[in-house]
Amino acid sequence: MKILVTCKRVPDPDQKIRLQADSREIDSENLPYILNPFDAIAVEESLRIRETHGEPVEIVAIGIGVEECDKTLRTALAMGADRAVLIPWDSFLDPWNVSGILEKIIQRENPSLVLMGKQAVDGDSNQTGQMLAARLGWAQATFASRIEFQSGGKLKVERETDSGIETLGLNLPAIITADLRLNEPRYASLPSIMKARKKPIERIETSELGWAPDPKVEIINMSMPQTSRKKVRLTDISDLVARIKEALKTN
Repeated sequence: MKILVTCKRVPDPDQKIRLQADSREIDSENLPYILNPFDAIAVEESLRIRETHGEPVEIVAIGIGVEECDKTLRTALAMGADRAVLIPWDSFLDPWNVSGILEKIIQRENPSLVLMGKQAVDGDSNQTGQMLAARLGWAQATFASRIEFQSGGKLKVERETDSGIETLGLNLPAIITADLRLNEPRYASLPSIMKARKKPIERIETSELGWAPDPKVEIINMSMPQTSRKKVRLTDISDLVARIKEALKTN
């Protein structure tokens, strides 16, 4: 069985984000980038499937973006992915184009399962997995918190909804997007990191895939969130109660 896992390069959310002067792009100077946390969960799940599956499993990490995305792919290789493929793309990564490129890659790689993060922490679109499933006509399960293989090439997937846990039965091939509680990604060991640095990363141009840029989204403006909340140090519980009573009176 072959599992394809998407790996997006995103700004480290633990760092302070600044905007460029035109307020249309993030100032990336000295800003560290990481593997999208939800994609890291998808990579981890693919590794756990390989470790428990009765048949051989090949894991292929896919990255779309600038050349620096190879560092993100090497993170997936260090975690345990078998191969990595980079599709160079300098334009804005909107879900429509990403799903279109992934469709072409899937037709080329022919995987049985595609695992993705439910969303990227930079755009938070939560659209690519759904668009990809629609393009391919494959079964899909979004917001997955548990994946279980069953006999006959079937999957049992528990997904998180606003109303609780929903259980789905899927036939392969399928698209699954990972939620936060699916697993906790492992840390790559130092020897694995060193080996990953030497592994080749295949590069495939979009022209080879038969996909031309088709932008659907344009960023008009970005703004940093503002807050007027004040931080107040309280002495004890009684002080807290008194301040709450006072706030209720004024509001």
